[in-house]
Amino acid sequence: MGKNIAIAGVTGAVGQEFLRILEQRDFPFDSLKMLASSRSAGKKIMFKGAEYTVEEMTKDSFAGVDIALFSAGGGRSKEFAPAAVEAGAIVVDNSSAFRMDPEVPLVVPEVNPEAIAENKGIIANPNCSTIIANVPVWPLHKANPVKRMIISTYQAASGAGQAAMDELALQAREILDGKEPTISALGYQLAFNVYNHDSPLCDNGYNEEEMKMVNETRKIFSCPDIAITCTCVRVCVFRAHCESINLEFENPITPEQVRELLSTAPGVTVMDDRENNRHPMPIDASDKDDVYVGRIRQDESIGDNRGINLWVAGDQIRKGAALNAVQIAEKLL
Repeated sequence: MGKNIAIAGVTGAVGQEFLRILEQRDFPFDSLKMLASSRSAGKKIMFKGAEYTVEEMTKDSFAGVDIALFSAGGGRSKEFAPAAVEAGAIVVDNSSAFRMDPEVPLVVPEVNPEAIAENKGIIANPNCSTIIANVPVWPLHKANPVKRMIISTYQAASGAGQAAMDELALQAREILDGKEPTISALGYQLAFNVYNHDSPLCDNGYNEEEMKMVNETRKIFSCPDIAITCTCVRVCVFRAHCESINLEFENPITPEQVRELLSTAPGVTVMDDRENNRHPMPIDASDKDDVYVGRIRQDESIGDNRGINLWVAGDQIRKGAALNAVQIAEKLL
C-alpha cells in the first residue's frame, strides 16, 4: 500500500539521492511532495516519468503526508519537523537536530530496527560516519562484545554537500592549471590535501564529528559504557568515506571468525584479497548500498587475540544518508 511522501530539501545532494533510491527500490507511494527553500521553489524535477514542481517548505506543507524524509539542515529540521508531526506525518530526519534526544529513536536498520516502533513522530538518521562504522561492527559486537573502538575516518567532500563536491573538482582543475584554488564552500583547499574535519572543535579538543560518532554509537548499540575514540579528517575524495577501525573485544577472536561473521552480515561486502593486495577503496563503494570491509587482521598489540583491525569504505550519500533513511521508511510501511 502506498503512502503520501514528502521530501524536505529535495534539491540538495541527499534530496536528489532520496529520489534515485526511491525509484531504484520501487518504493510504493500514492503522492509525492518535493519541498525546498524559497529560492528553489518553482523548479521542475522529473521523477518516474512525471514532472513535479518544487514547493517552498512551510509549516503548512505537510497536510495529508504520511512520511516526510528530511535533509534540509538542522535548523530547518527543528523549525519544520514538529509541524510535520503535528500534521500526522512521521519524520525521518537526516540532520543532527534530534539524534541525541532521548525521546527520538536513532536508527541503523541493520542494527536496531526495533527502535523504529518507539518513535513519537520523529526518527533520526545517524551521522554518515557512524552508520558506515556501525554496519560492520554490530554483527561482531553481537557475537563478542566490543570493549573499545579506535576509529580514524577519511571523509569525502560529499559529507559537506554538493557545493563541496563541486568545489573539489574546481580546485583540482585550478591547481593543475597553475591557478590559486577557490575556497568558499570548504574551509581549506581540499584538492591534493587532507585536513581536520570541518566541524567545530569542542572544549575537549575533539571536533563535533568525532563526538557524534562516540555518542551516537553508544546510543544505537544501547551500550553507554563502550569506550570509543575517533579522529575525523576530510580527504580529497568525492563521495565515499573510508574508516580505519580498531576493535578490542571481551573475548579472543580471530580474523577468520570475523570474516565468517561479516560474510553473512546484512549490508556488508567483504573485500579482503591479501594475495592481490585488493581491499576497499572509495571507488568501490561509490554508488553502492553496502559497506565494504577489508584489511581484516589481528591487532598484535593486544594480548589474548582480543584485538582486530578493519578497513571499511561506504558511500556517504547512500548508506551514510539517503539509503539509511529510505530503509527506515520501508520498515515504517
